[in-house]
Amino acid sequence: MRVTSFEQTPNPDAIKCAVDGTLSTTIRSYFNATQANEAGDELAIELFGIQGVRSLLIHNTFVSVNREPGAPWGPIKKSIETALARRDPVA
Repeated sequence: MRVTSFEQTPNPDAIKCAVDGTLSTTIRSYFNATQANEAGDELAIELFGIQGVRSLLIHNTFVSVNREPGAPWGPIKKSIETALARRDPVA
């Protein structure tokens, strides 16, 4: 799956990552990696493995990522693209 755009949000520490397919049939959010691990959510676990990621909202066609304040967006965006590129769209 490919990231089609990174969109700014009103929160400077959050970004919306739109993709070219369907990520999920359910909407879910996690405030930390422990919640993702407890849910067994492989995508969220992988995204929390990115340095600087603080919380996630996984929607059908996008992911909103909140970063730790001051964490640089460049490496986070690159890692998000890499993680999502390994995913197949959900039917």
